[in-house]
Amino acid sequence: MGQTIHLTAADGHSFPAYVAEPAGTPKGGIVVLQEIFGVNSHIRSVADGYAAEGYFVVAPATFHRVQAGVELGYTEADMGTGFGFKTAVDGLPEPGVMADIQAAIDHAAKAGGTGKVGIVGYCWGGLLTWRSACSLTGLSAAVPYYGGGMTAQPDAVRQPKVPVLAHFGDQDHWIPLDTVEAFRQNQPGVEVHVYQANHGFNCDQRGSFDAEAARTARERTLAFFARHLG
Repeated sequence: MGQTIHLTAADGHSFPAYVAEPAGTPKGGIVVLQEIFGVNSHIRSVADGYAAEGYFVVAPATFHRVQAGVELGYTEADMGTGFGFKTAVDGLPEPGVMADIQAAIDHAAKAGGTGKVGIVGYCWGGLLTWRSACSLTGLSAAVPYYGGGMTAQPDAVRQPKVPVLAHFGDQDHWIPLDTVEAFRQNQPGVEVHVYQANHGFNCDQRGSFDAEAARTARERTLAFFARHLG
């Protein structure tokens, strides 16, 4: 369904992005932010899924500033490799990868038909989704899934500029539940849902996949986007 294109950030950095288009006229744009495993087959399938719901979808390669062509699986070795790339991207001078995400948002706004763009991200992409909601322009809604770090300082005190729906798992060893509850209390404007699931519950290629939690979260996400991008 999709294809890879190249986008250019404001600082001139060119990077690939997977684009999935709906069958008919788009009803808005959605940016999908990868986990630490790259724009792999799972992320492409997620993008295709949102395109099937009528959205023009852009999934930027957010590792490209430090490593091109990253497409990992979900072994322990893959996790270590991906975490290394994440650390390298996090260490880039500002604005770093946020400039690439802004370029993806701008492209989705132009191609999405309505000018309205939602953003959704998973794991590290969830954290970047939260940061995007708080600092970037052109968004109408944001949905971070188990964004590692977003419930800890200094990210937990950021203030979103758009409506946010956040998904977490109560068995997530990377995101302690007490920090999720503190986040919920300190961010009353954010719609927070906690599932009986582990980190990565949305990914059907991981052992932590939970079909029921993934289905419910996706239904809520689609309803949220329909409300704010419609």
